[in-house]
Amino acid sequence: MSTGERPGEVDAHSPEALARSLFDAAVRGVAPAPTTERSILPASLDRSRRVWLFAFGKGAHAMAAGAVSTLHRGLQQVVGGLIVAPEMAPPPCATVEVRVGDHPVPGRQSFAAAQRLGEIVAGKRADDLAVVLLSGGASSLIGAPLRGMSERDLSSVYELLLGSGLDVRAMNSVRKRFTRWGAGRLSLALAPAGVHCLIMSDVIGDQVADVGSGPCVPDALRAVDIVTLLTDHRLWDRLPQAYRDHLGQSQRGTMPETPKATHPAFAHVVSRVIASNRIALAAAAEHAKQLGFAHAQLVEAPFSGDASATGAMLARELLERRAKSAGGTCCVIRGGETTVRLHDASAGRVAQPARPPIGGRCTELALSAARELASAGAGAEHVALLACGTDGRDGTSDAAGAIVTRDTWARIIERGLDPERMLRQHDSHAALDAAGALVRTGATGTNVADVVMGVWR
Repeated sequence: MSTGERPGEVDAHSPEALARSLFDAAVRGVAPAPTTERSILPASLDRSRRVWLFAFGKGAHAMAAGAVSTLHRGLQQVVGGLIVAPEMAPPPCATVEVRVGDHPVPGRQSFAAAQRLGEIVAGKRADDLAVVLLSGGASSLIGAPLRGMSERDLSSVYELLLGSGLDVRAMNSVRKRFTRWGAGRLSLALAPAGVHCLIMSDVIGDQVADVGSGPCVPDALRAVDIVTLLTDHRLWDRLPQAYRDHLGQSQRGTMPETPKATHPAFAHVVSRVIASNRIALAAAAEHAKQLGFAHAQLVEAPFSGDASATGAMLARELLERRAKSAGGTCCVIRGGETTVRLHDASAGRVAQPARPPIGGRCTELALSAARELASAGAGAEHVALLACGTDGRDGTSDAAGAIVTRDTWARIIERGLDPERMLRQHDSHAALDAAGALVRTGATGTNVADVVMGVWR
């Protein structure tokens, strides 16, 4: 795993290399297989009851492998189950099936996986136990519409939300209204079997109802809350008519609400977060200590908001900290998740490039930060800022994010590109690729939101 191509060799003790080392430590700190293996508690599972194993999300394969390892040591019988992930891999045991789903927008594969999940769940007995493993991406991977609703409309809703500027928590609050397995509906299908749900949280705040659209937990929001959210963000009129009708009927009481906490099925459900952004950041901070940093600060307050504005703000804060530091190698470690609101080209606000832009919130944050570092001149010497998604994939790109310095902006210009225009057009991937600033890790198998590492010396 390496950063994008750079002229010459990168010093292993450079701020860029150290920032990358901290990122790698953060990802290792939430490795799904060992984390799940440690978190399964065989003592809480009655050995006389059959166990079903379900794993959905970007970490599904590794989480399932960790779970099966512990279950087999505890002599638990895994009678069946399903893994749905973005890619195919061998199952951890012969009784568990594997399906590939679509991400970030559900399509044919996701609809088929959701259908197969329903068929498998129908085979459970009342005294069985279900171990459900959730990680980021599950909302799309097993995304399928409620009965009588259009698959095409559901895909369009996901696309609308992804370009809306809403954070993951808000998007999932909408998605779960219309999906077959969201809002606790999987627990209802499994009832009265017991459910042990272990969660790798990709949502800041780690509310279990927000991860994967909450397939095992009740929905605290009502239809009126969703209508208000969509209206406030000017999305209501862009929602398919059938979906607006559904919300209206729920408000009037002619259509059932999403499952609420009073439903008896949830009495048999135990949900627990086993990995999170906070845990990843703590692992990075411990690694900084092991490397002998003169100062390492873990900022507990998560960053959020518009990616470009946040990138500029974080770069300025980094430069301020650097100016006040007493010397030596130092770092600031932060976590969170920003948003990118795609402009409507028809409104004429931003001229769009001839090809669709590639990138995501981390590369956009990094490109904006690069502009700030460049403008600081000598004040940004020996300073690097890394912004990466822990899943290894930033938006629609093949990169986890990027590492930028005061020279990154100039490198983009030297390649004959206009970074200012590309930032406005959300074309951050191409700009940073030209500068050799991208971080490409491939899929990490985990997903606990984003991290920013600022390093200086």
